[in-house]
Amino acid sequence: MSSSVITRTRFSVLDRSRTREGHAPAEALRDTVALARQAEALGYHRFWVSEHHGVPGVAGSAPTVLAAAVAAATRTIRVGTGGVMLPNHRPLVVAEQFGVLEALFPGRIDMGLGRSVGFTDGVRRALGRDKEDAEDFGAQLGELLGWFEGTSPTGVRARPSEGLRVPPFVLAMGEGARIAARAGLPMVIGDLRAREKLLRGIDQYRSLFRPSPWAPEPYVVISGTIAVAGTAAEARRLLVPEAWSMAYSRTHGTFPPLAPAEETEARTMTAKERGFYDSGLAGHIAGTSEQVAHELETVLKGSGADEVLVTTSGYDRTALLDSYRRLAALFAPGR
Repeated sequence: MSSSVITRTRFSVLDRSRTREGHAPAEALRDTVALARQAEALGYHRFWVSEHHGVPGVAGSAPTVLAAAVAAATRTIRVGTGGVMLPNHRPLVVAEQFGVLEALFPGRIDMGLGRSVGFTDGVRRALGRDKEDAEDFGAQLGELLGWFEGTSPTGVRARPSEGLRVPPFVLAMGEGARIAARAGLPMVIGDLRAREKLLRGIDQYRSLFRPSPWAPEPYVVISGTIAVAGTAAEARRLLVPEAWSMAYSRTHGTFPPLAPAEETEARTMTAKERGFYDSGLAGHIAGTSEQVAHELETVLKGSGADEVLVTTSGYDRTALLDSYRRLAALFAPGR
């Protein structure tokens, strides 16, 4: 069932520590650490965590802290962030945090960096940031890398970061593909539902790429939701909680914890909610192992991606782990 293009591609996991109805936020963080151990055992290449502020449905607000817990609980899998939102922080502090991580877990830490600021005006005010701060991302990125290279014009030395090699990745939203290419850095781009836009971004990145000390050639990670189950209906069911959470956020202005699929399926929705909900279920790579393998082969051949970062969330943790297990059987058969 596996194809050579799938088995020669790296697969990794991004877990957003999604909270669930009836479960404390602390449980979501412990679930993330547990999933990292399971992903390591299944043969995934990296395990990344995310940064969200003031979002009711997400417990992961401090990615470098959570990455430390994940790295401490695992032995071999690479651990990082998808990502630290650089406009929210001083580059020196980010360099110090990743320097500490790399010093504690040498050769295993990734530095995934994004350019988003808070989702709402209130969060941006609380962070002391506004939308314009994202426009300085290229300069912030250069300053951050300078702390590792010892080239800061301030005369200050970042310790223990200076001289360490923590691989940087740029989360390519909007301008991100051009910034990643000009900086000569690996790029993470999504999502799998917008294939034409995805391929345009990858083409632009490759055409503008300038080799750097961090990456001699382009490196493309494509990210998105992948759900694998015994039947197509079961795979679709795994996507239901996230689809409803997104539909609710679009119609009510707040992002809620994940609800059980059966609760959502029994819900009476307005036409607007139903539209967003149906849209949230569409376009992902979801189905049986055979269906997912076929779709993955198409995407990988079309994009030439080096790696796939799987971002699936779900209320049913058993079904979610089963999905990751079935996917692993495609890229690492017989493991």
